[in-house]
Amino acid sequence: MILGIVIAVAVIVIIGVARSVKIIREYQRIVLFRLGRAIGLRGPGIVFINPITDRTTLVDLREQYLEIPHQTAITKDNAPISIDFIIFYKVVDPSMSVLTVQNFAGAALNLAATTLRSVVGDMPLDDVLSKREDMNASLRVRLDDVTERWGVKVTSVEVREVNPPPGVLEAMTRQMSAERTRRAQVTEAEGQKSAAILSAEGEAQAAINLAEGRQKATILAAEADRQSAILRAEGYARGLEKVLVVAQTLDQKTMVLQYLDTLKQVGTSASTKIVVPMEILDGLRNLLPGAELPAAGAKHSSS
Repeated sequence: MILGIVIAVAVIVIIGVARSVKIIREYQRIVLFRLGRAIGLRGPGIVFINPITDRTTLVDLREQYLEIPHQTAITKDNAPISIDFIIFYKVVDPSMSVLTVQNFAGAALNLAATTLRSVVGDMPLDDVLSKREDMNASLRVRLDDVTERWGVKVTSVEVREVNPPPGVLEAMTRQMSAERTRRAQVTEAEGQKSAAILSAEGEAQAAINLAEGRQKATILAAEADRQSAILRAEGYARGLEKVLVVAQTLDQKTMVLQYLDTLKQVGTSASTKIVVPMEILDGLRNLLPGAELPAAGAKHSSS
């Protein structure tokens, strides 16, 4: 009997000690209630409580997410659209998150649905489809304004899927096809334009190169002619210089012989009259003292 009582007391003590000691992790806090009144936060580490008078609520401080299922909203231009998104949040005031809202997940779900309809109702369909970043920012700001009083901070909102109605999808498909066709035509036109420009530039450069080649060829030909004329003139001048030097060494007899050779060549011509210079007759008299020669200025005819 006594042993049973001792065992029962030991069990009660062990259970009491186990309920009196709590180990709180770094990312957790507990809101401590004593006799129904909140007396503050405890943790992290080992926390001792009175299991008879104290009650605790565990709060996770890590960032968490909440998936909002597909919600149907009507855009500013009266187009029904289905959207689902994700809310990322974290508790910044554990006491407020416990004392001011009973079920944060349920409250946030309903708040997100109403806020989504409000945001989408202020945007046309094209903006809803193309400006997700603006819609995400607007949803985050509006949700955070409400959850702030709950001690919860909405860190981010990400729209995951947007499903427009079938008619809008068909129109979008046609528009996309037309846009791609337009881009293809623009790209082709730009390609043709670039090709034409390159071709024209190539022809212009070829013409410039041809003109420069002709100009250089003309310059080279003119330079060659000039050099040739200079060389011919120099050769002629040197020839005259040599003739002058040789002529200075000739005596009168040599000049008479040269005159006779010239007369021989003249005699072979078809002319019937030959004019003999007086200098030749004077030279012949000196060369042939006994010969009979005509007087100076006489004319000799040959048949």
